Amino acid sequence: MLTAISENIYKRIDNDLYNKPNDIWWDENSMLSLLKKCVNPCRFGYYFNVYKNVLQKDSNNKTALDVGCGGGILSEEFAAAGFKVTGVDPSENSLITANDHAKRMGLQIDYQIGTGERLQFSDSSFDVVYCCDVLEHVRNLPKCISEISRVLKPGGVFFYDTFNRNPLSKLIVIKIWQDWKRTAFMLPNLHVYEMLIKPMELRQLILENGMGEIHMKGMSPNISPIKMISLLRQRAKGELTYSELGNKMKLKESNDLMVGYMGYAIKQV
Repeated sequence: MLTAISENIYKRIDNDLYNKPNDIWWDENSMLSLLKKCVNPCRFGYYFNVYKNVLQKDSNNKTALDVGCGGGILSEEFAAAGFKVTGVDPSENSLITANDHAKRMGLQIDYQIGTGERLQFSDSSFDVVYCCDVLEHVRNLPKCISEISRVLKPGGVFFYDTFNRNPLSKLIVIKIWQDWKRTAFMLPNLHVYEMLIKPMELRQLILENGMGEIHMKGMSPNISPIKMISLLRQRAKGELTYSELGNKMKLKESNDLMVGYMGYAIKQV
């Protein structure tokens, strides 16, 4: 049974990254800009297909809550698809970036200071709640999932993505992507291995909080491991920019949950 992360483990993760000044989200020279090119096509394509074609729901004017919205990378995808989006994040600097970018894009998104463990909304407020790139960063995951379920309307949809916890994900996410200087494209301590989440653990939390019809899909690189290592070494040596890396390495939907995975669940009526 999952519980809140201990202080000794939680203090190892660098969540202060998101408080850095200037635009760390949309600047193509920033690591976080890879979310737009590498990750969004896979995950938002999956979410929107599920919502529109699998669940046969209309996105126009449906309310959606982005838990841990950061600079609005995913909020803007949902807003452009017709959802009325509210985004919450504990980083004021990230919200400033999100607001500024949404205005430039002509999108109306309500951004607010907040955390997943304590959502300042009434029960059953949203048709959709999504929490992406976030679950493996929160200290109290059970409380976060409980809050998400609380603010989700009966019949509403919860979308998520995160990383699995096993030796392979430790090698790829923690070592190759983060720790080893010859390949790393993430900052040190961006992720902590003990905070990664096994699919069975997340499934159990979802069920315990009144959500069912749980479906999970893998998120896998669209290139071979050898090609991925080669591109990462080029970027580490300064031969590729983040933008160029994003053009060559993307995630795709798969049946392999061993490293990254995404999915959805439905709040029980």
